[in-house]
Amino acid sequence: MQCGYNGLIGIHQRAKPFAAALQTSSHLKSEALAHRELTECNPLLAHSLTGIPTFQLPRFAGAAAMDAGEIFVALPSPREIFVALPSPRLYKSLTFRRIASTKERVPPDEEMQIRSPKSQDDDLKEPFIGEKKTKSKAPALVLGFECLESTAFNGIATNLVVYLETLLHGSNLASASNVTTWFGTSYLTPVFGAIIADTFWGNYNTILVSLIFYLLGMMLITFSAFLPTTALCAAGAASCQQPILGAQTVAFLGLYLVAFGSGGVRAALLPFGADQFDDENATDRERKMSFFSWFYLCVDFGMIVSGLFIVWIQQNVSWGLGFGIATACIAVAFAGFVLATPMFKRRMPTGTPLKSLSQVVVAAVRKARLRVPADTSLLYEVHDKINQSKIAHTDEFAFLDKAAVVMDSDLAEESDDVAADAGWKVCTVTQVEELKILIRLLPIWATSIVLSAAYAQLNTTFVQQGAAMDMRVLSFSIPAASMVSFEVLCVLAWVLIYDSVIVPMLQRVCPANGEPSQLQRMGAGRLLMAFAMGIAALLEMARLEATGRGQSMGIAWQMPQYFALAGGEVFCYIAQLEFFYSEAPESMKSMCTSLALLTVALGSYMSSFIYAVVNSFTAVDGRPGWISDNLNEGHLDYFFWVMAALCMLNFVVYSVFARTYKVKTVVA
Repeated sequence: MQCGYNGLIGIHQRAKPFAAALQTSSHLKSEALAHRELTECNPLLAHSLTGIPTFQLPRFAGAAAMDAGEIFVALPSPREIFVALPSPRLYKSLTFRRIASTKERVPPDEEMQIRSPKSQDDDLKEPFIGEKKTKSKAPALVLGFECLESTAFNGIATNLVVYLETLLHGSNLASASNVTTWFGTSYLTPVFGAIIADTFWGNYNTILVSLIFYLLGMMLITFSAFLPTTALCAAGAASCQQPILGAQTVAFLGLYLVAFGSGGVRAALLPFGADQFDDENATDRERKMSFFSWFYLCVDFGMIVSGLFIVWIQQNVSWGLGFGIATACIAVAFAGFVLATPMFKRRMPTGTPLKSLSQVVVAAVRKARLRVPADTSLLYEVHDKINQSKIAHTDEFAFLDKAAVVMDSDLAEESDDVAADAGWKVCTVTQVEELKILIRLLPIWATSIVLSAAYAQLNTTFVQQGAAMDMRVLSFSIPAASMVSFEVLCVLAWVLIYDSVIVPMLQRVCPANGEPSQLQRMGAGRLLMAFAMGIAALLEMARLEATGRGQSMGIAWQMPQYFALAGGEVFCYIAQLEFFYSEAPESMKSMCTSLALLTVALGSYMSSFIYAVVNSFTAVDGRPGWISDNLNEGHLDYFFWVMAALCMLNFVVYSVFARTYKVKTVVA
């Protein structure tokens, strides 16, 4: 028997010739002899073929070679078998796997690869995802939890400015500033919560720890309502001195604990709920599509309950009782979440995604002078020991593809730690595509900020406009701020209209297309938002004209603009949450979801910036400006027209990026 390297060596991504060569050779002395020759010539195959019956040899040997570096064997002679394998050094460099020498063998399942993601078995903690059956009750529990959380948060936030002004004796300006700062913090903290969830703790642990801070903060706020407060300062006093451990200190400590706790819950709860579905099950896939809509409705449910029930108790019965009800909601949610733990699917993170993204940039810069091969199948990719999902290659941002090009220097073995350093020299196609996804998401995300700036008018200029109108409807007097509750009811109506009317109608008209895509729904929402601003402008023009005639318009005329705004909210924000979750890389689900929520905070800041710019250009030379204290002297209609034009421009920009957007394609 001869053992050597006289055969032809072929390196391919598919090693089918190896199996074919073994199966078609008609001069094998015997299968047992072939087994002996193979194992003596190659220690790796010797270990892999141990205990395999000889009648399984040809098929197994082909599979082993295909898995061990994509190398096939050519038979130079029909009488002798020559196993053509590269040297251990080249073999290690080509496949980026650490294998043992003939003196020290490694079990076949033990492999080391460049940035090889953890297998599903490592990522899951009990109970395992695979053990969960379809139609699980876990998604319903998550929705119920969100109802309680939203009720608790809005039970504090809705009437917070009144609490600071009345019970804690804050000034109007200081109270408004404190509330704005707290709101901004509450919508910024989900970003940090998402980083923790994706990198360190996972969604379940992040929610659990955040709930502890959340509950503690709610208890402190409730406790502050029972503490004695300093009386109003005397006239001319600069400020009121509060005790160090007085009601104001306890209240603000509780508020910012709630801000950080709610940030962790917001960042992790939605992706955690979506993880409860089985994407390989058709029924679960359909239920998952409606889950995002129901989740958003649960958020609105909390706004309705707190605005109509808890706020009334706070102002008419007791602040402590109102805050206590909100605290009880979080306590029940926390207890229910812990008790339902055995029902939840729990996925642990694989590590920080920022390192992986940085590796792609560094590797691409190192290979800036290289040319990407025309055959993209030659780009580097890792095939794990179990079937994990990979992202298909796209042609956009071709410069980043250079990070997946294999160079001769990548094959050089410099030390025993070459596998650990190789991630900064060559990256997988999946790594590259993850960075491409984030780059493609940025323009879509940026247009959502402008959308949120328009949506912020719901609690500002819409309310101011309503306050300048006749607030009597039939025999009832409706506060202008109560129209926000009407908008929430319109959101519920839009969800029902979409599921019961729009989707069935589109399926009858265009059976091939079915339900509109997420990008199409977000585009429709942006158009509806511009439409809502236009309706508000027309109403303000009519109101000013009626005021000039000495007449007044009823606040019910605001309903059309609230209805259009609710439609924009449903189409944009629900589809946006679903879109960012589905497009996000596996290691960045929570982070991308929190970025969708971050647009609300940035939109509020942008709205304040627009107010400042409008005021600086219009309130000059003694003129009151467009947004004056007396709206009858201003031109709020001009402001609404500007917002409508800005929304239309935003829609055009969004359409350009949405048309060219390539949706992520997952390859098993």
